[in-house]
Amino acid sequence: MSTLLLIVHILVSLFLIFIVLIQSGKGADLGAAFGGSSQTLFGSRGAATFFSKLTTIAAIVFMLTSLSLAVVSVKTGSIIKKTVPVKEKGALPPVQGGGMQPVQPLQQQAPQAPAQQAK
Repeated sequence: MSTLLLIVHILVSLFLIFIVLIQSGKGADLGAAFGGSSQTLFGSRGAATFFSKLTTIAAIVFMLTSLSLAVVSVKTGSIIKKTVPVKEKGALPPVQGGGMQPVQPLQQQAPQAPAQQAK
């Protein structure tokens, strides 16, 4: 069920990207709106085109599949809860205290002169 839903979601998202990219931009319309064009900036454009209706339908299907995937993933639970604890694997236990410990620099000792022999 979730695999089929994921496949539909991916196909709809790719279709939505495609349909948005092939539509003509509104950049020229917005620029003309400030120059005294007959259309207003956010006013009516007339009847909706076929591509705008198709984009709306694809966006609704995308939102529904996103919501459905979220609901299905909550019902299946977290993958973290299903993992085997570290102690059962025979590995080293995790370091307590977290974070990195500061490294202390090594003390350089000055070379000592050989002891002078007494005559």
